[in-house]
Amino acid sequence: MKIKKYSFGIGDRFANQGEAQLKAIIKAKEAGIDITPVWNKSNREHAIIHSEPSDTRAEADSAVKALGWTDDYFVDADHINLSTVDRFLDSSDFFTLDVADYIGKPSTAEEIAEFIENNKKYLGKLNIPGIDNPFDISEDTLKEIGSKFLFAAKEASKIYNYIADKKGAENFIPEVSMDEVEEAQSPVEMFFILSALAQHGVPAQTIAPKFTGRFNKGVDYVGDINQFAKEFEEDLLVIDFSVKEFSLPENLKLSVHSGSDKFAIYPLMGNLIKKYNKGIHVKTAGTTWLEELIGLALAGGEALELARSIYKKGYGRMDELCGPYATVIDINTTGLPAPEEVQGWDGQKYARTLRHVKSDPDYNPNFRQLIHVGYKVAAEYGSEYTDMLKKYAGIVGQQVTENIYDRHIKTLFGL
Repeated sequence: MKIKKYSFGIGDRFANQGEAQLKAIIKAKEAGIDITPVWNKSNREHAIIHSEPSDTRAEADSAVKALGWTDDYFVDADHINLSTVDRFLDSSDFFTLDVADYIGKPSTAEEIAEFIENNKKYLGKLNIPGIDNPFDISEDTLKEIGSKFLFAAKEASKIYNYIADKKGAENFIPEVSMDEVEEAQSPVEMFFILSALAQHGVPAQTIAPKFTGRFNKGVDYVGDINQFAKEFEEDLLVIDFSVKEFSLPENLKLSVHSGSDKFAIYPLMGNLIKKYNKGIHVKTAGTTWLEELIGLALAGGEALELARSIYKKGYGRMDELCGPYATVIDINTTGLPAPEEVQGWDGQKYARTLRHVKSDPDYNPNFRQLIHVGYKVAAEYGSEYTDMLKKYAGIVGQQVTENIYDRHIKTLFGL
């Protein structure tokens, strides 16, 4: 299996929006942009929702059949490791090997020495085509990078080989994820991470590093945009060079995790992948659940009341809900409306406060982030919530499709 040039993660917490999501991908195709849909859902999300990976597969297959989609599509076992991968083996054909927790764990002196030996040809000035200034590489540089990332690369190899043994190496797309950490990986570190992955036999087709800046869930990029653009461009060039140097898959591309709603950097990324004729994978999973609540709010009546109640309960359980996402959210609690205030809102006010349109004076990123991590509250409503989605499927689905196509795809690809 090979992932094509452009792909979007279109995960869905409650497995109700497959067709609405795929409609956005179809609209992109009609506009001349071929995007491979990848339905993704993590073990943590399955545990909170009380769903199974087979539910994600069923959603994807059903949407594809209903809309007559004949191109590629995948189902991603998102952020898995050896302790969680088994339940995904039957249903998934895209595996995000999450090794962020293994960064910095010690390798043996012999393993570090082997890593240095394997990369000694790069000692001195490392010139990567397209990057103006060479990187200065010493044995200390290699030792430092190896000490930081070699254990993680070995863990990726263990997970990859386990899946390959169970499914066959040709039957899935491997992605390596290192994004949920505090410190960004530099382009030169990326080069030697790819060297280590190649050394340990991991044929990654996408790689998700931690970039400079904040990639908070469901809201825009926060950071130095110029620095991000420099790193992103150099990462593209590093990958191009690494593919040739280490015999990695020729379709290897960057994956932007927590990539949903990063509208400030979408044009930069779009221009750079166009400049170098490179691919990209963008995960937009979490925003689908937010669009569901926007749709319910706009439906009014009982649906609006449910949306208000979910916020009220989430507000009261903020620490519990935010804990697992502490590295990828940044909520200013003083900027949150009181539940009593929200109770007086009509559907338009609720929707405009939640919908990510920065030019709208009602938009509130703090409100949006709290709702984002509050899907556990909706899950506790069980069939009451999912029945409401079905009852108001028209208006809910419209929000989902418009969000992915109008705000994400059009912004990224300059349509």
